[in-house]
Amino acid sequence: MPPPKGAVRLRHMLDHAREAVSMVQGKTRVDLDTDRKLNLALVRLLEIIGEAAGRISKADRDRYSNIPWAEIVGLRNRLIHGYDEVDLDILWEIVTADLTPLIKNLENLLEAKR
Repeated sequence: MPPPKGAVRLRHMLDHAREAVSMVQGKTRVDLDTDRKLNLALVRLLEIIGEAAGRISKADRDRYSNIPWAEIVGLRNRLIHGYDEVDLDILWEIVTADLTPLIKNLENLLEAKR
């Protein structure tokens, strides 16, 4: 039997957050300005994290209130609809500072769901 959709979406969030963090290992903020592929990849990974977060049920979002669901989904919307106004300083801060705690929270949630 396939895992529940909520767990699959949490796994998508976790996998893409890990990938984004991995991509910036050994990189600097300047690399984000000069490496177009890095820039595009990080934006896309964050979009996917936000899209998956938006598909988590309200019951699960309420149950796991330590995750900033609205901010994650809001970021996705901002990246998609404000594609021409992405602030790379904010993007860098999210990837280098905010994703690690999110990864820990998601790992804990997925472990508890086993």
